Amino acid sequence: IRRPPRSTLDRSSAASDVYKRQKKRGKNYFGLSPFRSETKPSFSVAPDKNMWYDFGSGQGGNSVQFLIEYEKISFSEAIRSLAEKHNIEIAMIGVGPGQERSGAREAIEQYPDRFIGCHEPDPNDVMGSIATVRELHKNGYIKAISAFPAGRNPQVPINDPKMYALYAVCVELDIPIFCCAGIPGPRVPFEAQHVKLIDDVMYDFPDLRFVTRHGCEPWEDLAVKLMLKWPNLHYSTSAFAPKYYPEAIINYANTRGAEKILYAGYFPMGLHIDTIFDQLPSVPFRDHVWSKFLRENAARVLKLEV
Repeated sequence: IRRPPRSTLDRSSAASDVYKRQKKRGKNYFGLSPFRSETKPSFSVAPDKNMWYDFGSGQGGNSVQFLIEYEKISFSEAIRSLAEKHNIEIAMIGVGPGQERSGAREAIEQYPDRFIGCHEPDPNDVMGSIATVRELHKNGYIKAISAFPAGRNPQVPINDPKMYALYAVCVELDIPIFCCAGIPGPRVPFEAQHVKLIDDVMYDFPDLRFVTRHGCEPWEDLAVKLMLKWPNLHYSTSAFAPKYYPEAIINYANTRGAEKILYAGYFPMGLHIDTIFDQLPSVPFRDHVWSKFLRENAARVLKLEV
């Protein structure tokens, strides 16, 4: 959820400058390590993977981890700094199971007005997942769950009875599910994520707030038809750089679907947040769509007071 525009300066700018000082070699960038003195470049950045590696020290990771190491700050401070840089008022972060302490839980505890949690349960462990979701929700750590049907072993299709158990818990707790739909990126069978399966789910759970993730390709037109049919079905733009947003989704947002399309990034998993917000202004949304896309739709689906 993004605030109305304003200018901001923050510590993440210094870290970004380190990235920019590297020299391009092929797809990647190389330069002197920012962590130690050296004369021969050993620091590498792979922008397409949002990853860095320091060959001299053996350190590496994504851009959040770079900010933590470079600025000597905590995970919660790092993501808050990045959120400030891009004027993000509330960000959704992943929360794992169990009782272990994690950066995500600490961020939610430290900045409850800035971060909300989302947990990805394992539908193959039906009763264990139900218990975990209820516990995380009761303790204030999550306001949504997510699903990657094609990524489970064995796979669990969108309309599988195991998923139905999780949908029922979502309705009970009044939280949405963000579910991958469409051809998955990893080389696994796709049928578990066919967009047509969502029709069964919405018929059986009309009160479920269901948000698709990762594109719905190549069935974007079918996704639009289903959103027209089912009031609680939405689409998020996760895992897509803005310059690759599907034309069918942009056209739908500009016409009948302004309240159905939610902004979502893919940071730090695959797309750097700088890249996303550099490209966003070029998306041909009409003026009335932007506030709904960046703020209002997510606030309504997640039932947030903003």
